[in-house]
Amino acid sequence: MFISTYEELERFCERASSSPVLAVDTEFLRERTYRPRLCLIQLATSADDIAAVDPIAIRDLSPIARLFEDPSIVKILHACSQDLEVIDGAMGCVPSPMFDTQLAAAFLGHRMQLGYGALVESYTGVHLAKAESLTDWSRRPLDPEQLVYAEDDVRYLPGIYEQMRSELVDRDRLSMVLPEMQALLDPSHYRHDPMLAYQHLKRVSSLTRRQLAVAREACGWRERLAAKRDIPRKWVLSDEVLVEVCRRAPADEQRLRRIRGTEQLSERDSAALLHAISRGLSCPASNYPSVPRRSRPSGEQESVVDLMYAMLRIISERSGVATQLIATRDELLDFMSGEEGASLSQGWRYELAGRQLEGLLSGSCGLTVKDGRVEIL
Repeated sequence: MFISTYEELERFCERASSSPVLAVDTEFLRERTYRPRLCLIQLATSADDIAAVDPIAIRDLSPIARLFEDPSIVKILHACSQDLEVIDGAMGCVPSPMFDTQLAAAFLGHRMQLGYGALVESYTGVHLAKAESLTDWSRRPLDPEQLVYAEDDVRYLPGIYEQMRSELVDRDRLSMVLPEMQALLDPSHYRHDPMLAYQHLKRVSSLTRRQLAVAREACGWRERLAAKRDIPRKWVLSDEVLVEVCRRAPADEQRLRRIRGTEQLSERDSAALLHAISRGLSCPASNYPSVPRRSRPSGEQESVVDLMYAMLRIISERSGVATQLIATRDELLDFMSGEEGASLSQGWRYELAGRQLEGLLSGSCGLTVKDGRVEIL
């Protein structure tokens, strides 16, 4: 069902409001804009009740927003992060409560970052085509093949959700999964403060703290300008050029123009950038920003982390919870070092793995090789 009028949308959403579940996916473009452009919303209450909604033709998406905010309907998504960003930008809300099948799969013996096609094949035996993966979803009209491809992205989610939920209950994992999914709804994951953009600048670690103060202001200027014009930030200035600008901190337009890659800036834009540089340079040293730099572990620490990771892989294999979901190597190092708030010292991660890793670190248990396999003593 392709929905291109508000009246059709209202009818579908009224019907969907009585369903306990709603599968959700989006198609969008972001190559030529600052914000991702929402081009299609796919919704399904079952494999037989699917709608592909045209947000280009329908400006008022409030009926969908009401479904997304309805606490009695579980919204099912796969790999939700980009969809949440797109939906929040277009509608000012996010689907909640939310169930992410990719995250759930990592608790059920599947690999981390399991793709949607692999998920569908594992649970239904259906092999999905990839023919439309590079479609320009902003072009109209959409042909039947494109719509089938788009609808397939939600067609199987309600059934897979029921199977996954049953598995999670059987394995006593539901209480572990739901808080992880709730955490994904934190706005900090998909809303970005322009004044923190410098933290994501390529090669930012090469800058001094004074240069970071310049980077904070210059990156904030770039973010606001790109957002205002709705163009990719790299179309304003690339990261490489911006790092060089922050390193040299030119005081006037002549010096700024010496940096290759600044020639596309208008006089007005270059003046605004110079003003941002000046603000950064005048920042008191006590307010210089910093980028967290993890100190390189010693050889002895690396060896201990290697041993911890070997145990973690055994725990992962036995429990069916993906290794990277339990802990990364950096998180193992934090736990070994006794860092306050280390993820392995809290909640289900401690119960599943932290307690046994404590035993390894204290020497009360160990690892051995038996029949060519590493086992816990």
